[in-house]
Amino acid sequence: MKKTAILLGIIALIVCIFVGVYIYFDSHGSSENLAQGNEVNETQEQPSAQRQSVNEANEASNESNSQNIINEINNMSIPNNTVSPRQTVETEIASFSTNLQGDSARLNNISITCNTLNGTTINSGDTFSFNSIVGQPTAAKGYQEADVIVDKKVEKGYGGGNCQVSTTIYNAALEVEGIEILERNPHKKRVTYVEEGKDAAVSYSGRFRFKI
Repeated sequence: MKKTAILLGIIALIVCIFVGVYIYFDSHGSSENLAQGNEVNETQEQPSAQRQSVNEANEASNESNSQNIINEINNMSIPNNTVSPRQTVETEIASFSTNLQGDSARLNNISITCNTLNGTTINSGDTFSFNSIVGQPTAAKGYQEADVIVDKKVEKGYGGGNCQVSTTIYNAALEVEGIEILERNPHKKRVTYVEEGKDAAVSYSGRFRFKI
C-alpha cells in the first residue's frame, strides 16, 4: 500500500509538472503571438500614416502653388498704351536706302558717320547741316583712307564713303513736303550707288543743307 501511494504521488507530481510547463509555455506563446500581432498591425498601420502624411504634404504644396499663381496674376502689370504728354511718338514720313559698297575702310567711315548722325533732332524752322554735324573726317575720329572723288578722279582720302550717307539723306528729304534744300552739290564723276542727278557730294568745301 505504501509503495502504491508513493507511486501515485510521483505520478501526480509529474502530471502537475507537465501541466505547469504547458500552462507556462502556452501563456508565453500567446503573449509572443500577441506582441507579434501588434507589431504586424503597427507595420501595416505605418504605411497608412505615411500615405496620410504624403497626401497632406501634397495638398499643402498644391495650395501654396495655387496661391503663388494668384499672387503673380494680381501683381501682373498690364501694358499701358496711353502716351503721356512727355513721350514723343516717332512716325516715319520718308525713307530711302542705298546699297553699301567698297572695302572695309569705306564701310568703317560710313559706320562712324551714321553713328554721329543718329539721334539728330531737327525742329520746325531749323536747318540741318550735314557738314556741321559730322565735321571734318580725320584719323583722330577713327576715319580711314578710302576712295573719294576729287574733280573727276578717284583718290584716297579720309572720310571716303560719307557722300553715300549724305546722298541717302538727300533723297529721303526730297520725299518730304515742305523741306527746302538749301545747298547740294553733285559729284563731277558719276557714282554707282544712286541714279545720276540724285547724289549729294560733301567735302571740306562742298556742303549739304536743308531747312524744315
